[in-house]
Amino acid sequence: MKKTIIICIAAFQLLSCNSKKRQEEDNIVSIDSVSTNNEIDPIRVFEGTLPCADCNGIQTVLKVNIVDNNFELTSIYEGKSPEKKIVEKGNLNTEKGLDKDKDGTIYILNWDKPQTEQIYYGYYSNNPEKLYRLDRDKKTIKSQLHYFLELNE
Repeated sequence: MKKTIIICIAAFQLLSCNSKKRQEEDNIVSIDSVSTNNEIDPIRVFEGTLPCADCNGIQTVLKVNIVDNNFELTSIYEGKSPEKKIVEKGNLNTEKGLDKDKDGTIYILNWDKPQTEQIYYGYYSNNPEKLYRLDRDKKTIKSQLHYFLELNE
């Protein structure tokens, strides 16, 4: 009788350990599947039309690779005859802090070139889908015109 009780207890413990192990494996699988589904794409594409003094607007596409720290900036000057298209590629660096938003981000295009060749864009932490063209002091351009690009998803 004692042997039967001991065998029953041992069998119960083995079964309970296996169910915990199976439950842990299920949790690991679900965590792995969630993390692969929510991976952030390293390339972000922003598009929009920036103001132009002597044309109808500058159709702009900025591709930012946040892993390789490089960019591709395509600008098409609309209304020019012939239409002028400029494609620029280079290295990218980031800085924290945009205006009063310490968690905002600034993209410095051509950061490894002289300051006169650098281009600045930035976004606020509460709206990373809207990328603002910045002036030489890395501040947003105060204007009624639209100096921003929007994230293309």
